[in-house]
Amino acid sequence: MMQKQQGFTLIELVVVIIILGILAVTAAPKFINLQGDAYRSTLDGLKASLQGANTLVYSKSAIAGKEKAADDTVQVGATAADTVAIAFGYLQNDAASLEEALELDTTNDWTIAEGADLTAPTILYQTTSPYDDGTGANPAADCHLEYTPSQALGALPTYEVKGDDC
Repeated sequence: MMQKQQGFTLIELVVVIIILGILAVTAAPKFINLQGDAYRSTLDGLKASLQGANTLVYSKSAIAGKEKAADDTVQVGATAADTVAIAFGYLQNDAASLEEALELDTTNDWTIAEGADLTAPTILYQTTSPYDDGTGANPAADCHLEYTPSQALGALPTYEVKGDDC
């Protein structure tokens, strides 16, 4: 008479553990991309901040009667030094205005690559993100925010988060 086997052999357990280990090493990083999610969430937060800042800038422009001007300035702070450039009441796409309105740290944390003119998008990205290769060449990685100012009276600015490669 043969005895019934009542459990797994040591070899079977070791093989299963090795297979699970291989799966964990290869599959888990594809599903757990915390750094990429953090960059993407930061860009979404920056987009919301820019939209909020533009709402306030438009309000200041309307109060000053400058919301119909294609190229003007409006004071957003307590002093005359707190001035931003506007196009049809909304922030223009120059680095100085965006830095002033959003209070961004462009020395350490953020980079603003201005659009060539008011019709070209300005690109904002974190200096440590995959978009920044350290050379300023702006690689093709999509991990940035594109802001294009208002192009006409009554038209809204556009905000586009490109975060596929974060």
